[in-house]
Amino acid sequence: MRHVRKGAEPSELTDWKLLENEDWTPTYPTLQNPQKAILKSQLLAEQFFTCCYCGRSINSSDSHIEHFRPQEAAPELQLKYSNLLASCIRETPKNSQLHCGHLKDSWFEENLAISPLDETCESRFSYLLTGVIHTSQTEDVPAQTMIEVLGLNSEYLKNRREAALQGAFDASFLETTTINELDSLIEGFSQPIEGKLQSFYHVIVRFAHWQKAFLANA
Repeated sequence: MRHVRKGAEPSELTDWKLLENEDWTPTYPTLQNPQKAILKSQLLAEQFFTCCYCGRSINSSDSHIEHFRPQEAAPELQLKYSNLLASCIRETPKNSQLHCGHLKDSWFEENLAISPLDETCESRFSYLLTGVIHTSQTEDVPAQTMIEVLGLNSEYLKNRREAALQGAFDASFLETTTINELDSLIEGFSQPIEGKLQSFYHVIVRFAHWQKAFLANA
């Protein structure tokens, strides 16, 4: 999971909601273009075009607007900007292996759900070079629950995280790397290029922080 910093909702969405009157109440199902397209564009931009859950690269054609608290459970939040995110996978093809928002679907448990808006969310997960994601603390039940609910250890995501990690941390680099080199790597992967961050950048950054801690304690 990756951390998302929310900005202000687009003015077009605000203005549309202000049209509410005694005969009409704005709802998410009635939200159409251009307001819906503008909303999605802003969600993608503030997430630097990466999925709010797995962190892989996404764009308008392969993503969907995600309600962190599902509409069924919290209809009062269906148009609340702080509850809206961009998650990977736009359609749900038959027999496909789902993950992230589409797998989560209408699941929500207040005591177990970890929001991408939580500034500590990234630190609650760690990664192996094999692409496996696990909890940073073995007793962190919510983190383990989110791994399962979001399918973050699906073969699809594991294989792509492994490729990203192996590309950044080959054997020779890990044998000779220094804390300064890891700091440079973290800074480089944390900088968006033309408004976009690399797929699984937060995975690489988390692994680099783990390597720094290992070197500092060696």
